Formats: sequence, structure tokens, C-alpha cells
Amino acid sequence: MGIDLTLLWAVIILFGILMYVVMDGFDLGIGILYPFFPEDSDRDVMMNTVAPVWDGNETWLVLGGAGLLAAFPLAYAVVLSAFMLPLIFMLLGLIFRGVAFEFRFKANDRTRHFWDKAFIGGSVIATFFQGVTLGAYLEGIQVVGRQFAGGPFDWFRPFPVFTGLGLLVAYAMLGCTWLVMKTEGRLQERMTALARPLALVLLGVIAVVSIWTPISHEAIRERWFSTPNLYLFLPVPVLVLACTWFLLRSLAGRPHAAPFVLTLCLVFLGYSGLGISLWPNIIPPDIDLWEAAGPPESQGFALVGALFIIPIILMYTAWSYYVFRGKVRAGEGYH
Repeated sequence: MGIDLTLLWAVIILFGILMYVVMDGFDLGIGILYPFFPEDSDRDVMMNTVAPVWDGNETWLVLGGAGLLAAFPLAYAVVLSAFMLPLIFMLLGLIFRGVAFEFRFKANDRTRHFWDKAFIGGSVIATFFQGVTLGAYLEGIQVVGRQFAGGPFDWFRPFPVFTGLGLLVAYAMLGCTWLVMKTEGRLQERMTALARPLALVLLGVIAVVSIWTPISHEAIRERWFSTPNLYLFLPVPVLVLACTWFLLRSLAGRPHAAPFVLTLCLVFLGYSGLGISLWPNIIPPDIDLWEAAGPPESQGFALVGALFIIPIILMYTAWSYYVFRGKVRAGEGYH
């Protein structure tokens, strides 16, 4: 039996997107949290926790986009056509955030506030439009004759707007628990206190999305609530509740890495739930992976490069996080 290149590429792209959400999520979350911490000393520490590694995190976004083009050109064309505006807004937000990262460290006291605002605005805009794109993708894309047949503002609906706001909560929670792990003293205590209500709001967001999607889409409702699927997928919501309980419990003590790890588990479970709802469609609601796949020759050629570059990305990512491990204190930084 030969290798199913389409399925293998789906796994690679899903892995790349998950890595991006996990690794870029917490540094976007720090920008979202900035308005709650107006003191320059706190903001310096918050930014220094991610300054050495943030740009490498976005490698996974590039990998996911390039993989989609190489392995699923139909999906790439339809998704970009359908979500051109929110994706442009997302990229503009990432640009503002990236520029703010570099210029804030070099700005004087008179101009630093401008780069703080750019960092906040870029983080919020990028996160919100990532969530909007996700929500609109879940609702489905109108395709006729293998081309996008909708309008430029089809994504501007209640559910995508809610998922955009929900992703702001998720990334804020990632950023908050990352800072619980990477800081100490008063800043860590304030992050711990903020993480408790954020965890409950995040649980509420997951609950609303979990109810909204099956109510709105018969195929998703059938996927989750028909037997035996109901029993097979029941561990997902049970694990979400268990992770939230352990997360709140860990925040009640002297937290370090546990809250961040448990928040990552929540993100992974949410990601798994979305995958269960959509599988095997890559262009919801009706076009599956194999219909949207490119020629096997193209997939095989691109796979050689992917299998070479992914281990390198994993190695340098792991090394950078290892080098910059430990707590970050006021007055310290790599710049």
C-alpha cells in the first residue's frame, strides 16, 4: 500500500497551524494584556520574555501557508479569495506588532508610548482577524465550479465576530499564563490574579462555540451527537472541564509552569474539536482533502523539502527556548 500523500500533507499543515497558534499565541496575548499594565517597568519585562523568540514563532504560519499552496492549491485559491480582507488586516496587524517590537527598545521616553500603542493595536487586530477568519471558515465557503462564489464581506457575520473576540480571550490567557511562568514578584502575582477570571471566560467562549456550531450546522450536529460518535468524542468536553478545574487549582497555589501547560491543553482540545467538526473537508461544507489536492508529483516534490526543513525548524526553536529559559527580571533583556 502506497503512502497517502494527501493525508500526510493534511497532517503537516494541521501541525504547522497548531504550532503557530501555540507559539505565536502567547506573544500576541502579551500585546493584548498591555493596556492592563501601564507601568513602563512591567511592560519592559513582559516584552523581554518573548523578544528573543517571537519572530521565529511566525515561521509556522509561513509553513502552513506554503504547504497549503503546494499540496492543496484549490483550497489555497478559494480560502484566499474568500478571506482576502481579514487576512490583509491580520498581516497589517502583525507588521505593526513586529515593528513595535524592534522600535520600542530604541525609543526615548517621549515616543515610547507610540510604539506601545502600535504593539497593542497590532496584537489585537492580528488576533481578532485570525479569529474572524476561523469563524467564517467554520461557517462554510460558497463555491461554484471550483471557484469562490461569495462576496468580499461574507465573513462579516455574528459567529465570525464572536470567534474573533473569543480568540482574543484565548491568546490573552496564553500570554497571562506564559508571564506567570516567566516573571516573578508583584507582576507574577497580578498575572496570577488576572488568569483566574480569564480562565472562566475562556471556558465560556469554548462552551458558546461548542453549542453554536452544531445548532447552526446540521452536518456538525450529526457528527457530534450521532452514535457511536457521541461516545467516541465525549472525552473532548470532559477533558476541557478537567483541564479548566486543574488550571484554576494550580493558580490557587504558587504557580509556575502548570497554568501555561494546562492552557496549552485547552487550546489543543479546542483545536481537536474543530478538527472533528470539519474532517475530512478542507473547504467547508462539501469539498474534502482529496478533491482539493494537487497532483501527486507536486505533493511528493514539496514533501521532500518539508521533511528536510521541519526538523531544522523544530531544532532551532527548541534551542532558542532552551537558551532563553528561566525567569525574566526588571532591567534584564537581550537587546
